[in-house]
Amino acid sequence: MRGFLAWTVCVMMAWLQLRTMGLVAMMALSVSLAEDSGLPVVEAEQRGPVEIVKKESHPVLFRQKREWIWNSLYVIEEQPASRAYKIGQLRSSQRAEVKKFKIEGEGANTIFTVDHKGDLFVTTTLDREKKNAYHLTARMYDGNNKLIEDSGDFVVQVTDINDNTPVFPRTYNGSIMERSTIGTKVVEVRATDADDPTTANGELRYSLAQDVDSLSFEIDSITGVISCKTNTLDRETKSQYVVVVKAQDMRGMATGSTATTSVTITITDTNDNIASFTRKTYELHVPEDHKLNEKIGTLELEDRDQIQNKEPIFKILNGNINVFNIELSPNKDGNLMLKQALDYETTNSYTFTVQVKENLPFTADNEKTALTTAEVNIKVLDVDEAPVFSQPIYTFNATEERIVSNIGKVIARDPDRASKSIRYSILDKDCPIGINPLTGQLFTLRMLDRELEATHMFQVKAQEEPSGLESFVKVNIIVQDINDNKPELTVDEIFVCENDLTNTVIGTLRATDKDDQPASFSFSLASESSNFSIKDYGNSTADIMVKQGPFSLDDPKDYSMDVRISDGGRPIQTSITKLAIKSCRCDARRIPTQCKAGARRMGVSVHALIAILLCILTILVIVILFVMRKRYQKDSLASMKNSGEIHEQLVTYDEEGGGEMDTNGYDVSILTSACHDGSLLRHPDHHPHPSLYAMVQKPPHHAQPTACKGDMAVMIEVKKDEADHDRDGFPYDTLHIYGYEGPESLAGSLSSLQSSSTGSNLDYDFLNDWGPRFRTLAELYGVDAPDYYHQY
Repeated sequence: MRGFLAWTVCVMMAWLQLRTMGLVAMMALSVSLAEDSGLPVVEAEQRGPVEIVKKESHPVLFRQKREWIWNSLYVIEEQPASRAYKIGQLRSSQRAEVKKFKIEGEGANTIFTVDHKGDLFVTTTLDREKKNAYHLTARMYDGNNKLIEDSGDFVVQVTDINDNTPVFPRTYNGSIMERSTIGTKVVEVRATDADDPTTANGELRYSLAQDVDSLSFEIDSITGVISCKTNTLDRETKSQYVVVVKAQDMRGMATGSTATTSVTITITDTNDNIASFTRKTYELHVPEDHKLNEKIGTLELEDRDQIQNKEPIFKILNGNINVFNIELSPNKDGNLMLKQALDYETTNSYTFTVQVKENLPFTADNEKTALTTAEVNIKVLDVDEAPVFSQPIYTFNATEERIVSNIGKVIARDPDRASKSIRYSILDKDCPIGINPLTGQLFTLRMLDRELEATHMFQVKAQEEPSGLESFVKVNIIVQDINDNKPELTVDEIFVCENDLTNTVIGTLRATDKDDQPASFSFSLASESSNFSIKDYGNSTADIMVKQGPFSLDDPKDYSMDVRISDGGRPIQTSITKLAIKSCRCDARRIPTQCKAGARRMGVSVHALIAILLCILTILVIVILFVMRKRYQKDSLASMKNSGEIHEQLVTYDEEGGGEMDTNGYDVSILTSACHDGSLLRHPDHHPHPSLYAMVQKPPHHAQPTACKGDMAVMIEVKKDEADHDRDGFPYDTLHIYGYEGPESLAGSLSSLQSSSTGSNLDYDFLNDWGPRFRTLAELYGVDAPDYYHQY
C-alpha cells in the first residue's frame, strides 16, 4: 500500500511539472516497473518536433529535435543502498547496434551510475533535506565511440518522507491584562519542520495540552495564536498561567510526529479594586507650633492593585477643610497636611470624617468589603510659643532733619496662656532708630537725611522675659522730604559775540533741586550788571540777554554775572551762582570763530592725587632703605678693622713661586713692615709678641735696616696707607713665606749663604716662634737647640 501511494505521488508530480513547463502538447504515458527497485518509471514517446525555450544568460528561442525518451526520475529519500538499485532507464528512439551511455552533472558516476543498456542506478542513501534534486546530462555513443545522441538534460527528484519532527525554535512567553474580553490575543507560537512543507509531512497543527491552566485559553491550530476564552481573569486571584503547546505534523494525524513547549502567560494588573482604610478611626497628636504645609500623619490604605494603578481620591466630609488637607503619598496613602496654624488656647482638638474613592470603569472586586470612610481625631498639644507680632512687616514714616520721638509702635504678644511680658530691641548696629524696650515705641537717635538714605530697614527682636523665646520682624522707615536743599544752576557754556546787539539772547538758565518736592524756580540778578540782564518766564526757565555793549576780544576784562535762584518751596531756599560769560568773535549766523581764552582752573582728580602720593611714598621708602644699607656697611667695616683679625694665606714650601719680581701673586708688605720695626727679632725675655696684623697696621717709624731700603718698599707703604684709609675696602693682608733666594727680595735673604753669622745685625731667634717646620733654618742661624725645644 505504501509503495502504491509513492507511485501515485510520483505520477502526479511528473504530470504537474510537464503541464507547467508547457513542453509537451500531447503525451502518451507508459508505465513500466523497475525490476530491482520496484519504482515507477514514466516514459513519454515523442510524437514529433517540439518547440523548447531555453533560459540561459541570454534567452534564445530555437527548435531542436530530440530522440531521447524519458521524463523526470524519482528516488525516495533515506532508502537503504547496501547495493545500487535501479531508478529508471535512459532511452532513445534511434537504433544503433552498439550503444554506450555517459552521464555528467551533480552526483554523476558517484551517486548515480549508468550501464551500457541505459539503466540508471543509485549507489547511496539520499536525504531530501540536504538536496532535493540532482541535475544531470546524458549522451549516447555507438561502438566506435561516435556521438549518436547529443546531450539531454534530466532531473532526479528526491521525494520526501516524514523523517523529521517539529521543533520550537525558542521559548515563548505572553501577557494579558486582567478582565480582558474573550478572544484577546496573548501570544503567537510557531514551530518548524524540516520536511517538505508542500506535503503533509511538513504541515503542522497546534493544540493545547489539557490541564487546569489551559481551560482559560485556546490556540488556533493553524496559526498558533493563543487567545483568551474567558473574561474573568483576575491578577489578584492568579497572576500567572503555564500552558503546554503541542505541534504535530501530518496535519495533526495520529501518525504524525509531535513537539511540545511550555508558554508562560502573565496576567497584568488593572485598577479593579478600590482603596480601603485599614482602620475605622485614626488618632493623631500634633503640637500647636506645627509648620504649615507639613505632614501631620498618614492615613494608611489597603489596595490589592499594583501601586501604579492605584488612584485613590480623598475628601474631608464634615468641615475643617480650611485647616487640614489630604495629599497622596508616594505609596498612594493619604498624608494629612496642615493648612492653617493651630492654637491650643483657641481649639485643642479636631474631629472629622474622611472618605476615599476611586473611579473605575467596572464594578470593583472588593466593592462590598472595602472600608471607604474613616474618622480622624486630632489632639492639639500645648507648647511654649515665641512672641507673635501684630503685623508680618511694619512700615512707618519719619521727617528728615528732625528728632522724632514717636515714629510708631511695634507690638508683639505672648500667645501662651502665661502671657509673659515682652522686651524689644533692635539688632542692627549703627541704626539711627531706637526702640523703647518695654513699649516698642520707635524714635530717632539722630536726624535723618533723605538725600543720603531715603529708607531705613532693620529688624526688631521681641523676647519673652526673662530670657525666653524670641521672634523677629522687619521694619521699614521711609524718610519724608522737606525743602532743605538749595537749588543748583544748570546751564550750557555761555558766550557773547562782539557784534551782539541789545536784547540779544545769549543763553538759557535752568536749575535742579535734590529735594523730592516739586519746585518752581525763579531767576534774577544778585548784583547789578551793566552788560547783561535776566528775563524770567515763570516756568522755571530764564534767558540771559545783552543789556549794553560793545564787546571786544581785546578787552582784558572777563565778563560774568551773579545769578540768584529761588525754588519757591517752604521754606524758600535761595542760592547765588557766579556765571562766567566768554567773549567771542562770531560769523553772521552767530557761530563763534574765535574766543577769548579765559582763566582755566587746573584740577586734579582724587585718583590722580592718590597715585602721586603712592609714588612719592615708594621713592621715600627706597631712599630710607638705601641710607640704612650704607650705614650698616660702614658699621660692619669699622668693627672689622677694630677686631684685630688677620687673614693669612699659607703657602707650602713645595710651591713654586713666580720669581723675585712677582709682586702680584705675593704680598711682601708684611715682611717689609716687620723688618722696619724689628718685630721679627726675638726678644730675650721670650715674652709674647703682639699680633703681626696689629704691628703691620700701625708700624712705628724707626730707621729701616739697610737690607729693607728700596723704591719698592716706599711704594708698598704708600699703597698700604691708602688701603688703611679706604673705608669701603676690606683689609685683607697676606703673609707669604719665601723659601728661595733673590738679590732683589725686599725681605732680605733668609739663607746663610754670602753672609756671616757674626756680621749680621739681625737676631734670628724669632725663627723659634715659627714652629717645627723652621727648626732646620733656626739651626743654620745659630739658634740653640735647647732654646728651640724650650719654645715647643
